[in-house]
Amino acid sequence: MTLRILALVLLLTLAACAKDKAGIGETDAASAELYQKGNKLLGQGNYSLAIEQFETLESRYPFGTYAQQSQLETAYSHYKLSEPDSAIAAANQFIKLNPQHEHVDYAYYLKGIANFSRYDGMFDRFVEKDVSLLDMKPMRQSFADFKQLINRFPDSAYAEDAEKRMLFLRNVLADHELSVARYYAKRGANVAVVNRCKYLLKHYDRTDSVPEALMLIAQAYEKMGLDGPFNETLSVLEHNFPDKLNGMTRKE
Repeated sequence: MTLRILALVLLLTLAACAKDKAGIGETDAASAELYQKGNKLLGQGNYSLAIEQFETLESRYPFGTYAQQSQLETAYSHYKLSEPDSAIAAANQFIKLNPQHEHVDYAYYLKGIANFSRYDGMFDRFVEKDVSLLDMKPMRQSFADFKQLINRFPDSAYAEDAEKRMLFLRNVLADHELSVARYYAKRGANVAVVNRCKYLLKHYDRTDSVPEALMLIAQAYEKMGLDGPFNETLSVLEHNFPDKLNGMTRKE
């Protein structure tokens, strides 16, 4: 009797296992189908419809490879739709849920390019704009995102591009500070000119904006009658950028 009971229990257990395996197979097939549909739409540029497919996949089958990859594809789709906030939110969610994922470096990179894309049309040297009112926070955040990527994943396939974008961003941010300094100079706000240019020299050294920043500092000191600081700044210009003196000479 005991043997018969044991045999029955074993039979029921095997049947349950077989049913579980069949369910897993069906789940994998269904999630794969949704992912393939979303990926096809993505390739066709139908980003909104692709997002719908990926989000449906995540809600129905939240565990597994396809769900993880769908999170990344959703973030990318939002980026392509020029929806940086949604792209960054999706990337952050992926990083939070999958910190050890083999493609988590891409999520960090995606955050950087999403912020980078916010001002695609603003890099015109701020012509005919009140540069003091421009918000450069997204550019600074993009720089920070790329820096985090490189620090955490120096061997990432995206590291080289991130470094190039960081170099570009440093020059853009330095140019913005220089434009604000020019704005103050036109209005005779000499103290503000000096402070802004010193900030530029401290945070954005070795950029193309450095020579003019030094020149603006020297001119501001000259206008304020501060001969000592003027001569010191002029010495730096003479040593590093002699072609930028514009006729300025030391004060005796």
